[in-house]
Amino acid sequence: MKILHIDTNHELMLQQLNALGFTNHEDYTSPKTEIEAKIGSYHGVVIRSRFSIDKQFLDAAVNLKFIGRVGAGLENIDCAYAMQKGVHLISAPEGNRNAVGEHTLGMLLSLFNKLNTADAEVRAGKWLREENRGIELDGRTVGLIGYGNMGKAFAKKLRGFDVEVLCYDIKPNVGDANATQVSLKEFQKKVEVVSLHTPQTPLTLNMVNAKFINQFENPFWLLNTARGKSVVTQDLVTALKSGQILGAGLDVLEYEKKSFESLFEKEMPEAFQYLIKAENVLLSPHVAGWTVESKIKLAQTIVDKIKLKFC
Repeated sequence: MKILHIDTNHELMLQQLNALGFTNHEDYTSPKTEIEAKIGSYHGVVIRSRFSIDKQFLDAAVNLKFIGRVGAGLENIDCAYAMQKGVHLISAPEGNRNAVGEHTLGMLLSLFNKLNTADAEVRAGKWLREENRGIELDGRTVGLIGYGNMGKAFAKKLRGFDVEVLCYDIKPNVGDANATQVSLKEFQKKVEVVSLHTPQTPLTLNMVNAKFINQFENPFWLLNTARGKSVVTQDLVTALKSGQILGAGLDVLEYEKKSFESLFEKEMPEAFQYLIKAENVLLSPHVAGWTVESKIKLAQTIVDKIKLKFC
C-alpha cells in the first residue's frame, strides 16, 4: 500500500510504516490541486490540518483506503462522504488528551492566581501584592462540556483538588468516578468554571453565545481548549465586561484558519483587541495538545491503528 504524507509528523511514523512494508511518499509543500492530481495512485493519506479533504479530493482519490488525521478532530474531512466511499477514518485523540488536560488545568490555576499579570508586572519593576491576591480552586464546582477523551483527561487532573466535577454531554451515561453527568439545566445552575471539550460540529458551532452565557445562574470562568468557533467572541467580550464571565483561558480562537496555523489575515477584529488587553484573559496559540510527548503519542497512535486495520 502507498501512503502520501502531506503534513510533517514525528519521524517514528515513517520509520515504523516503512518497517511494516508500506510505501511512504512525502509532499509537504504542493498546493491542494497538485495533491489531487496524483492522489489517485495512493491507498492512504496522513494529514494534520493543511487543507480540507472534501468531495472533490475524495472523488480524485479512487484507490483510497484510509485517511489518518494526526489529531483529535476530523472536521477538516467530509466524513460522511468518505465513509460512503468506503474510506476508513483514523484519528488520535488518545495521543494528546493528557497534554490537553494538563494545559487546561494550567490555564485555570494561572487565571485564579493572576500569574500572567503578576509576571508582567514584576518584569516591569512593579511589586503589587494585594492587587495580585488569588483565589483557590478547592470548594468550587467545575463543569465540563463534552466528556470524551479530552474531558475525561481534564477531570482526571482535577482529582487532586477538593472540587465537585460535573459534565454535560449529548451522549448518555458517559459520567464516571471523576465527573457526574447532569442535565444542561443543572449544569448551568451549579457550575463556577466551564471548560469546553467538544469537537467542531453543527451543534457546537457558536454554542457559547449570549443566550447560552446568560442562562448560567452564577458568574463563571471559561476555558476553551477545544475549537475556537464554539465561542462567539463578541458575546464573550460582552460577558467579560458585565462580569457574567469572570475570566477566560483560550487556547483556541474564533479567528483561526482551518489549518490552525495562523490567525486572521487582515485587520485585527475589535473583540480580539479587547481580549489581548484584558488582564483576566489568558491566551495561547492552539498548543494545549502540542507537547514534546504528545507529538510522539499522536504519531504512534496513528501507526498502531493503521497496523491494526491493514496488517
